[in-house]
Amino acid sequence: MIDPQEITALILAGGKSRRMGGRDKGLLPFGDGLLVGHVIRAIVPQVGAAMISANRHREDYERFGLPVLADPIADFQGPLAGFLAGLQAVKTQYLLTLPCDGPVVIPDLAQRLAAGMSAADADIAVAHDGQRLQPVYALLNARVLPGLRQALDEGERKIDRWYPRHHWVTVDFSDAPQQFSNINTPEDYANVGKAVGQGAPT
Repeated sequence: MIDPQEITALILAGGKSRRMGGRDKGLLPFGDGLLVGHVIRAIVPQVGAAMISANRHREDYERFGLPVLADPIADFQGPLAGFLAGLQAVKTQYLLTLPCDGPVVIPDLAQRLAAGMSAADADIAVAHDGQRLQPVYALLNARVLPGLRQALDEGERKIDRWYPRHHWVTVDFSDAPQQFSNINTPEDYANVGKAVGQGAPT
């Protein structure tokens, strides 16, 4: 089994948030703090370290006391660019990725991804909700870094086309669909806040 101390979580907050009108989703008020802080509190007990991938408002994210990584590729190239930043900075063997706009983080998210990776002796484990892949919820072995660099150099930007370049496995989370609630629009913000009992302000 993979030691949780060998896993670093990377919270992805590097997008433009177009459907939120450009508001930085990780910095939205949520519960008694901000959305990214809510995610941090949930994932930190599951791993050995944590980092934030962010391309805007760096000082605001740095207040959480974690390393903040900007994409090494300009112009908001998507989650794979955030993966690259994380894999270049990680000091553990494994990198767990999850988004800043998913307010539900089940307490065994890291453990279940790690168990799936170990059982398949895979380099990448990706969550599946029973109906579709949830590609930004993943566990990566740091040895995939050269392959990611090559794919990005070739112009690849789609996660679901990059995963099959490696030995990867899906992990069944069909019993925990709430894990994949996310906030993309102002309506989502209001509805998800009510659903998880946080009373997200409008």
